[in-house]
Amino acid sequence: MEFNAEMIFALIIPWGIKIIIALAIFLIGKKIARAIANMVKELMRKSNLDEMLVKFIGGILYAVLFVAVVLAAVDQLGVNVTSLLAVLGAAGLAVGLALKDSLSNFASGVMIILFKPFKIGDFITANGTSGVVDEIGLFCTLLHTGDNQRIIMPNSGVFGSTIVNASALPTRRIDLMIGISYDDNMGKAKEIILDVIGKDSRVLTDPAPVVAVAELADSSVNLVVRPWVNSADYWAARWDLTENIKNSLDEAGISIPYPQQDVHMHTAG
Repeated sequence: MEFNAEMIFALIIPWGIKIIIALAIFLIGKKIARAIANMVKELMRKSNLDEMLVKFIGGILYAVLFVAVVLAAVDQLGVNVTSLLAVLGAAGLAVGLALKDSLSNFASGVMIILFKPFKIGDFITANGTSGVVDEIGLFCTLLHTGDNQRIIMPNSGVFGSTIVNASALPTRRIDLMIGISYDDNMGKAKEIILDVIGKDSRVLTDPAPVVAVAELADSSVNLVVRPWVNSADYWAARWDLTENIKNSLDEAGISIPYPQQDVHMHTAG
């Protein structure tokens, strides 16, 4: 079979036109995809979203739009896009199943960034672990403990558990339980404790501190002591108040009893 110039041009020209159109769709579509992704990122930045989340969502959006542009360009060349989509769908499902835990951590990371149950520098307890937040990532949250150990917690474990944020509010209440003997004067003990609290400049006057009888226990009268302090002063004030109350009660001759048991021995016969 012989090909003349007319037959060659009849074959080349339509394909050439398809290739040019497909190339134009790819180049123009790529620029449009980039512009849309940048526009969405700017809108998210104006909404004060975390920069890491902005970049990640922007990257995902651009990738999806880029795939759509490639498919449109390939379709222009006459390739069966339906079969290609089926292959991509199967591959995406397999990848999704393989990365199930990672995707769960990512989703939890997005929720943490969006709802902000804590921020960097807060002292939190989550999933039974306590520490100061150093970094909030899309897949894990980094903490350090009081003895300076690094803790890396998967975000699914953080957001899927009860989160206690000790730094969220500006003030905290110190709860102490002080036991005195049944033979001691409760009124005097309360005056001494209130005097110790009043001398500590870190204790707030509003709300006013409370000292009251909490219970009549087996071997002591238990007084509940509840002063309020700034959150940053919580531990230092708690330790100092415990020590100063103990010393002041000792000086006043008021004892802090401890559980004790009397054993009576009888001689048989």
